[in-house]
Amino acid sequence: MLKDSELRNTDCIAEFERVTKSYGDIRALNNITFSVRQGEIFGYIGPNGAGKTTTIKILVGLIKNFGGLARVASGDSGAHSDRALGYLPQHAAFQEWRTVDHSLTTLGRLSGMSAQEVRKRIPEVLDLLGIADIRNRKIVHLSGGTIQKVGMAQAILHGPDFLVLDEPMAGLDPASRYQFKKVFRQLSKDGTTILFSSHILSDVQDVANRIGIVSHGTLIHEGTLEELRHRLVVPKDIDVMLSRDSGRWKELESVPGVASVELIEKGRMTVHLTQDADIDASIDGLVRELLDGGSKIRSIYPVNPNLEQLYVQFVTGGASA
Repeated sequence: MLKDSELRNTDCIAEFERVTKSYGDIRALNNITFSVRQGEIFGYIGPNGAGKTTTIKILVGLIKNFGGLARVASGDSGAHSDRALGYLPQHAAFQEWRTVDHSLTTLGRLSGMSAQEVRKRIPEVLDLLGIADIRNRKIVHLSGGTIQKVGMAQAILHGPDFLVLDEPMAGLDPASRYQFKKVFRQLSKDGTTILFSSHILSDVQDVANRIGIVSHGTLIHEGTLEELRHRLVVPKDIDVMLSRDSGRWKELESVPGVASVELIEKGRMTVHLTQDADIDASIDGLVRELLDGGSKIRSIYPVNPNLEQLYVQFVTGGASA
């Protein structure tokens, strides 16, 4: 890892520039270029085998033989790069005969923490992750999800500036995923930069400030969710819920900008607009038509495609020119 001054963009904590990596005849990464900005949560997504784990292993220094440049700032920890970076691999592994406390104590000391720092931090991180009660239990007696939480505990134990997580929420139940996302937000608020990969796209949408999409070793998008929406030709839909349905919903197709109306169930419909429709003007016209027709409106709002819908369209070639 290199110092901040060696980064081309001082607002970034990590940069990849035309990074290429092959395994024999297989091209795992193909001219990957992206950056991770100071203090943000960067979600890294893509199909299985797309190159996410290879990218992360280069980022944390586990793969050194590659083409291009990869720069990671040392942050506030100066020359102590082991203190600047926290890493959770895809499959956290611990010596099963150790207790959680023993494992974290050893890993904390290996990260350059003093014995006093370790003693102070272990109860703090276990409490943050909701597993304070398992401190003295042996790893062998823990469930897979709890071991994943212990893995997260070791990644944040030394208070890193930059946290790199490979599928951190894989195998977790919904309550535990909610806990992890809460921790991500808190760490980010406290100044920690986070890059994490995930195949659970709703989790990425919930917490990521920016998103990178990799497919077949090529980065096909880097930016915000809103920027991704703007790159695609996405349907313009309006969701309508009625508290009183007069049954005259077909008349809505006469409203300027309306392409068709799909009845989901009595009192609820999706209005599909033309691509050139003005959404605000169309909603105004729909409201007038519904009220004039004797219906009462409970709610009416534009439907924004979620990350999963955008992702499927993007990786199957739905990007606009």
